[in-house]
Amino acid sequence: MSSTGTRHERAGILLVDDMEDNLTALEAVLASLNEPLIRARSGEEAMKAVLRQPVALVLLDVRMPGMDGFETASHLKRLVHTRDVPIIFLTGADDDAGLAFRGYATGAADYLTKPFDPWVLRAKVGVFLDLYRKGREVERLRAEVQELRRRAGEVR
Repeated sequence: MSSTGTRHERAGILLVDDMEDNLTALEAVLASLNEPLIRARSGEEAMKAVLRQPVALVLLDVRMPGMDGFETASHLKRLVHTRDVPIIFLTGADDDAGLAFRGYATGAADYLTKPFDPWVLRAKVGVFLDLYRKGREVERLRAEVQELRRRAGEVR
């Protein structure tokens, strides 16, 4: 496999939360997945991060000062290279149940309350990473088929 393919398969998991303790907890839970973990302390930092490197998944806190999670998600869904990236919203258990509806309406793939079960979070993230890898493999195979067709057309 090419180095480009490997790089894309290693796209990071973007962790967005304004609380340092929450970012540390997410890193501790997800470290065993051996995937790059990218930290952002705000929606603005998250937007800059996705411009610097590819992400396979975003774990996004709902309540943050400045650009909240919903606004951040809306911006991510507008960018060509992140519109299909799954977003898992994370929020406090005492938050309004209507926030979950708003999260899904904004394009969330999932919505979890804090404190979250580490095993459930790791399993969900693992599923999304697997889907990401399979999608990249399909893209690679599609490009390979197109190249073979192109070469076959040159032979004729």
